[in-house]
Amino acid sequence: MRLILHLSDTHFGTERPAVVAALTRLAQRERPDIAVLSGDVTQRARRSQFAAARRFVQSLGVPVLITLPGNHDIPLDNVPARLWRPYARYLAAFDGPLSRVHCGPGEFIVAINSTRWYRHIHGTVSRRQLQWSCDELRAAPPGLLKLVVTHHPVYVPRPSEEHNLLRGHREALAQWAAAGADLILGGHIHLPSITPLAEARALSRSVWSVQAGTAVSSRVRWEAPNSVNLLRYDPLVAPGECCAERWNFSAASDEFELAEAVHMLLAGRAASATAR
Repeated sequence: MRLILHLSDTHFGTERPAVVAALTRLAQRERPDIAVLSGDVTQRARRSQFAAARRFVQSLGVPVLITLPGNHDIPLDNVPARLWRPYARYLAAFDGPLSRVHCGPGEFIVAINSTRWYRHIHGTVSRRQLQWSCDELRAAPPGLLKLVVTHHPVYVPRPSEEHNLLRGHREALAQWAAAGADLILGGHIHLPSITPLAEARALSRSVWSVQAGTAVSSRVRWEAPNSVNLLRYDPLVAPGECCAERWNFSAASDEFELAEAVHMLLAGRAASATAR
């Protein structure tokens, strides 16, 4: 069994200490193989905020960490840094390229930087990034769960959020589906959701959008508490299935609790969902 912790929008600088502690306990209890942090690591891209975020992810004890910058991880109030070294503070805290590929024993992850220094909020995927990501997906070993990660969403649960969609998401979804992607992970809007996209988007195969809420920040939406996702996948026993779990922070218990589990049958098969 492979276990992936998907968290997003930690916004360090606005973190809630009790939620940070609870998420650390969840990770230490569940022991995920990989943590994917899909952007907005900090609130204002300050060195102290990146340092706090780095300490936090180290406390999770996860063997593999995959991070992406979000629009909040580019300095807003330091114009020279934004113009000439927009990712310098992010890269000082988190090593590696802004976009990257990870190949594990059960999963293949393509993480794509959707931010741009000249965009304050919105994100995009370029044609070069799209070609690169599709080439990587097609070259992936067979039988692996294939994930694409961006900060900006390819799906939003309500029309009022459509302005936050990844620029170029329609073409990107079609090409990622054709290249074999199973799940598209994202954040940005602080609204968690686990949604099949194939039928509504007329895609060539089953593709799911898995959105994370804000993991530890006080910047929650009124209807969505702090939350993270756990993805469970067994490439040997059930290679055509994946379970996506949403875990919400409960102020009553001071812990993250299982709120929803969606059992996804991949490559066009049906799915079932249960909620607690």
